[in-house]
Amino acid sequence: MSILGIHHITIVSANAQRTVDFYTRVLGLRLIKKTVNFDDPGSYHLYFGNEAGAPGSVITFFEWPGAPQGRWGVGGTHHLAMAVKDYEGLLKWKRRLIDHGLQVDGPLDRHYFKSIYFRDPDGTILEIATMGPGWTVDEAPELIGTTFQLPPTEMTLYNRDEERIKAEIWAEPVNEITPEMALSNGIHHITAIGSDINRTQEFFSGVLGMRRVKMTSNFDDPNSAHWYWGTGEGKPGTLITYFERKNARRAQIGAGQTHHFALAVADEAVQLEWRERLIQANYRVSPVLDRVYFKSIYTNDPDGHIVELATMGPGFAVDEPAATMGAELKLPPWLEQYRKDIEGAIAPIVTPERQTIG
Repeated sequence: MSILGIHHITIVSANAQRTVDFYTRVLGLRLIKKTVNFDDPGSYHLYFGNEAGAPGSVITFFEWPGAPQGRWGVGGTHHLAMAVKDYEGLLKWKRRLIDHGLQVDGPLDRHYFKSIYFRDPDGTILEIATMGPGWTVDEAPELIGTTFQLPPTEMTLYNRDEERIKAEIWAEPVNEITPEMALSNGIHHITAIGSDINRTQEFFSGVLGMRRVKMTSNFDDPNSAHWYWGTGEGKPGTLITYFERKNARRAQIGAGQTHHFALAVADEAVQLEWRERLIQANYRVSPVLDRVYFKSIYTNDPDGHIVELATMGPGFAVDEPAATMGAELKLPPWLEQYRKDIEGAIAPIVTPERQTIG
């Protein structure tokens, strides 16, 4: 019984069409499922991911039209990072995003990877991070996450060199997303906010059995802890990280803020074992819910952030051919009788022609 990695993250969007345009046209993700929020069928639930819609690549959105601006804080997510193969790809992304009119911070050296930061149209903080060099740059493979690692002084100076940061950009316009820069590797990590890092450690390692792969400080706020948890060797796609903010404000749900993130488990039998384990550890946990594309249970981290455990299957091709996923509005069987009313309550979405990358 083990956590396999990240399954998906779900964020609030104030405008479904704007979200579709940004994540498909600018970032090159595939719209893999167009459906509704099963718990609120008068609103969209959109899924984006890589070509196959593999768990770990999936970013989903609840559309709440006119939703107030959300904000990060304790019990919420700070940012979402997507993985790019290497530094060349990162520089290409910087150029592409700037040419699309976005403000981009970086590239910055995070010691274990390099990354850039920007925001989507709802204000969600997004990061694109390189796949390496990884956790063993300052600890032996068998010892990662066992001792505190202070960020190198020279790296702090490197990240404050504004002239260097401005100059590091791909020279030519990037009009098309090439296979080498595609975000097909999926999510790199998710970073949330907690008020007590040791209590967070007890949840992710003590209850969920994830491996702590790094103890360091927030590179932009050296007086606060930044710990990472993953599975196995802590490869990108398995990583949940937390900033400790002892006296920070609470997160506010709204446009641009995460509703929940989901960790992947193998199947329904294992999911039931996890449900019992959470109950025995005195955590709130929901009944098993049928999300058609996976089964889910929901709990909360110690600060109240919603954490879902979702099965790996059956997957997004269960109700439409893999080649045409995302083209039509799909409803679960129990909502099909209300299709006319549902379609009348949500604005049509224009889905852009899909570019197959790689």
